[in-house]
Amino acid sequence: MTQKLRTPDGLVIVDKPSGFTSHDVVAKMRGIAKTRRVGHAGTLDPMATGVLVLGVERATKLLGHLALTEKEYLGTIRLGQNTLTDDAEGDLTSSTDASQVTREAVDAGIAKLSGAIMQVPSKVSAIKIDGVRSYKRAREGEEFEIPARPVTISSFTVYDVRDAVAEDGTPVLDLVVSVVCSSGTYIRALARDLGADLGVGGHLTALRRTRVGPYKLDSARTLEQLQEELTVMPIAEAATAAFPRWDVDDRRARLLLNGVRLEIPEEYAGTGAVAVFDPAGQFLALVEEQKGKAKSLAVFG
Repeated sequence: MTQKLRTPDGLVIVDKPSGFTSHDVVAKMRGIAKTRRVGHAGTLDPMATGVLVLGVERATKLLGHLALTEKEYLGTIRLGQNTLTDDAEGDLTSSTDASQVTREAVDAGIAKLSGAIMQVPSKVSAIKIDGVRSYKRAREGEEFEIPARPVTISSFTVYDVRDAVAEDGTPVLDLVVSVVCSSGTYIRALARDLGADLGVGGHLTALRRTRVGPYKLDSARTLEQLQEELTVMPIAEAATAAFPRWDVDDRRARLLLNGVRLEIPEEYAGTGAVAVFDPAGQFLALVEEQKGKAKSLAVFG
């Protein structure tokens, strides 16, 4: 009798195609990996392409902790037009000649949107307002406000400014930008807010995520490539790349796996999740420091 090959535990770094929701990619991966246990570490808008981190089998327990890491994007912001969704997917709501906007004004606007800021997410987003998705309220024509949230924009750089003419004949400016930001940041909201600050409106016309935490585009695979050869980053390698590593001896490993709260070295205080490994290099658990002890977040050993 042939033994069924078990799907390995680990991460799959997908180069998401445009037009797919993150859930579409998860559904595809369930078919490719032949398992229901697939999840993603943070969504990517349907229009956007690039790095989407999926967890397979036991690695799904890592995803909530990975979702909190820094992200990096390349995108194009069109100044001179607003849309309902703050990106190219939505209907046009206004057009304004942006040909007189100077590079100095753009740089000043970007400076205001850098560092620690309060951001109002796009109304057509998955955020829940009183238990109902924001996009559902927006599509039903409801008037509502989304509270601003703190986000950090570590870097917001303009690489190129291009004069263009929109389909409706409006002179617009297309900015090619890169953004490094905290989890929960909406790049299309940055485009909207930059356009508003400059008085001409703005929306996002293209977006590519190039990094999620330590996982970059060069290690990502398209769905077609994964269909041909499923490339899974082993769970131990994934944990080492994403979290501080704490190597323990056999005695501590046994105690940890038996639910004992170990004393944790001071160097891990305030670092968030820490990956614990035994002397054989087996990934045992994710823990975090709490009052000098290691509080278990997820056990893998």
